[in-house]
Amino acid sequence: MRDFDFLEPASVAEASRMLADLGEDCRVMAGGTALMLAMRQRMLVPSHIVSVARIEALRGIRFDPVDGLRIGALVRHTDVADSAVVKQHYPMLAAMAAQVANPQVRNQGTMGGNLCYADPSTDPPTCLMSLGARVVLGSARGQRELSIEEFLVDYYVTAIEPDEIVVEIRVPAPPADFSGRYTRFLRTAAEHRPLIGLSLATRRSGGTCREAVLTVGASTPIPCRVPRAEHFLAGKTITSEVAAEAADIVAADIQPVSDARGSDEFRRDMVRVVARRTIAALYGLATD
Repeated sequence: MRDFDFLEPASVAEASRMLADLGEDCRVMAGGTALMLAMRQRMLVPSHIVSVARIEALRGIRFDPVDGLRIGALVRHTDVADSAVVKQHYPMLAAMAAQVANPQVRNQGTMGGNLCYADPSTDPPTCLMSLGARVVLGSARGQRELSIEEFLVDYYVTAIEPDEIVVEIRVPAPPADFSGRYTRFLRTAAEHRPLIGLSLATRRSGGTCREAVLTVGASTPIPCRVPRAEHFLAGKTITSEVAAEAADIVAADIQPVSDARGSDEFRRDMVRVVARRTIAALYGLATD
């Protein structure tokens, strides 16, 4: 790792001005779990690190019954997993956060940093997308808000501008009939990065699905919704047969990647299995 200057702005505007002045020679650090690894491997050699750890506006978890949930960019995965308000109103989000990577990453890595890194094989973006989350970006020029779909552009690429930082993540308040589930599939128990992440958020009446948002990640370049499967599930009483047919639609409609961790055919087959099991489990059906 090469020498660098470590800068600690106290506000979003101050951080933004630093980023604008330093350009490509600097990197933003939140938890630092991904950045430090990349620097040790000399994949990145910045001359300046802009740490946002002192910016209090980026901290905290707040919930309002009307406005929903606000998660500061510096909130760690373990904070989300342990939050009483998240567990009460968004149990699938708390359960997802409790599974991210490994204990070391969960206790150091941040939600904002995770989204900015845009690693395709991670959990939060897939879960947040199904919940309709939006990302608030701040700079000296003001703030703007993007959906997760708009924020994530491609492999390790986001829509963030060079002088912007993530301020917070906003999740709409869940309806009274909300029910959801997030499932991650690991190729081996020793792995920490999922091969598949699948998130299903529904409005339901007993065993009937009134509305569904189904998102697949980790096996695709960026998380993606599957509209045809969502429309198929809407209005149906969920049975094992319906879950299987919906899973076939999910597997057919995604464009899985093919790499050393798994071919596109293998990923498609496993997405079908994970989708069927997730739908069945959410509606109290046998998953075998």
